[in-house]
Amino acid sequence: MPRVLHTAQALVDVIVEVDALPPRGGNANARSEHRYAGGAVTTLVAAARTGVDAVHGGAHGTGPYGDLIRAALAEDGVLLSDAPREGVDSGYCVVMLEPSAERTFLTVYGAERQVTASSLATLDPQAGDLVCVSGYSLFAPTRDPLLEFLEALPEGVDLVLDPGAPFAEFDRDLQERVLARTTVWTSNADEARAVSGVDDLEDTPLAIRRRLADRAVVVVRDGERGCLVFHHGRGTHIPAFPQTPVDTNGAGDTHTGVLLAERALGADWESAATRANAAAAIAVTRRGPRSAPRRDEVDAFLA
Repeated sequence: MPRVLHTAQALVDVIVEVDALPPRGGNANARSEHRYAGGAVTTLVAAARTGVDAVHGGAHGTGPYGDLIRAALAEDGVLLSDAPREGVDSGYCVVMLEPSAERTFLTVYGAERQVTASSLATLDPQAGDLVCVSGYSLFAPTRDPLLEFLEALPEGVDLVLDPGAPFAEFDRDLQERVLARTTVWTSNADEARAVSGVDDLEDTPLAIRRRLADRAVVVVRDGERGCLVFHHGRGTHIPAFPQTPVDTNGAGDTHTGVLLAERALGADWESAATRANAAAAIAVTRRGPRSAPRRDEVDAFLA
């Protein structure tokens, strides 16, 4: 069975609930604080809970945050292909969560920046595997080793790009190096508009598809409206399952993890996206980034 492999950083999310963000130079009191393993962890846990083998290939540290990340992955059977980096801890992301479920981020990096092409190659990707890449990994110092690794991928490996907000700001040459190898694009609506330069969301998948590898698929998430799936020259709107959210942190990563896992299990893209929409709908009703449901929970939800 194909595996879901991830190259991006695993971080600890330090989630502080606030009534409102303070003004610049001001002060706010947190109503609560919780710490979870996030970043690539969320996607991998969602894939594992769906029933496929998932492996993290990014660097991780030896301090308390690295320990938390490894424990979270191990709890759901996600493997690590690389050894811990001695003498440095994993990084963390402060997430300020407002009552509306809106989030504001501040990231402090650590051991996850210490990747090399050789360390990423410990993932040992094989034909059929789905290798996930985050646009946030395309900053120095992780950019060059990641590109070296990606351009040496074996034939038949799917490269899955989650561009994030930064991708649209990268120079055209860097974008093309990544997009030329990308066979699966998955992003939110704002990211798709920024990269495509198209305002009408219905037209963004085709504009993005023209820049990707042959036979690529484009998936664009649009919150409570669902997602668009475009492949073989045809676009399909997959409806969502709107919920009252309590925490949207990790919903997009959950969607990606379930989408790829269902695809690895043999589902067509439209069916995989339907189940990913359902999983994301469940996730936003739970607190914390590791809120992905198990496959049987998605079955019950859809029933």
